[in-house]
Amino acid sequence: MEELLLIFENISSTSRSLILISGITFFWIIEGLIPLRNLKYNKWKHSIPNFFFTLTTVLVNFIFAFLLVYASDWSFKNQFGVLNYIELNITLKIILGLLLLDLIGAYLSHLFQHQIKPLWYIHSVHHTDHNVDTTTANRHHPIESIIRFVFTFMAIIVSGAPIGLVLIYQSISVILAQFNHANISLPRRVDKILSYIIVSPDMHKVHHHFELPHTNSNYGNIFSIWDRTFGTYTELDKKDIIYGVDTDFDEIKNSKILSLLYKPFDKIFK
Repeated sequence: MEELLLIFENISSTSRSLILISGITFFWIIEGLIPLRNLKYNKWKHSIPNFFFTLTTVLVNFIFAFLLVYASDWSFKNQFGVLNYIELNITLKIILGLLLLDLIGAYLSHLFQHQIKPLWYIHSVHHTDHNVDTTTANRHHPIESIIRFVFTFMAIIVSGAPIGLVLIYQSISVILAQFNHANISLPRRVDKILSYIIVSPDMHKVHHHFELPHTNSNYGNIFSIWDRTFGTYTELDKKDIIYGVDTDFDEIKNSKILSLLYKPFDKIFK
């Protein structure tokens, strides 16, 4: 386990990019083999805005990456954070660290973006995809990417996670997001079993249902424990799920990059 931390502590930007690209490629192929739905869309055309926002997400993380290193180094030097307060073997420390990073950096960030109206206007760009597939995973407005980054920064301070663990978390987070957004059909029993530990495809698709209360549920990214613990877990038969947002059903407008970039401001200043 210590070797794993060391590997990720020194992982290159190229290798991290390959993880992202490999995940999208893998699940893109699987979607063609076992699709959840036969989505009637041009897959490549649909992916253009999602790939654009993937690039802006990568750019934001690249620009501010030094802050994650700073937060981790500061926590270590000052012995601050949960992982520096308690004695655990390396395996348990990694598990606890991943749980804390996921709770603050993903679950709470996601919850706040649904509950605070200005943040929802920004996050709604993600929800306006009418054909959810693996490319939807990184369909985040650049401002949302910054918001998520801030929560990840806070998660590092609270947890005291070393940078190697942070990069492991981010890599798992990317792959899990691509997995649970992917338009793939797993046997109901398999998906259900997975959903007791991680956020499964069927579980997350409920979150993309077009109307409340389901839109405001299943906020998790890696671990499903947080939704089950805090009462935000819901179920809905996958055949009844309709993607999108009930107040914003203009599919053409929601596929244009410039329109999506301006969308939060249009809501705020209207």
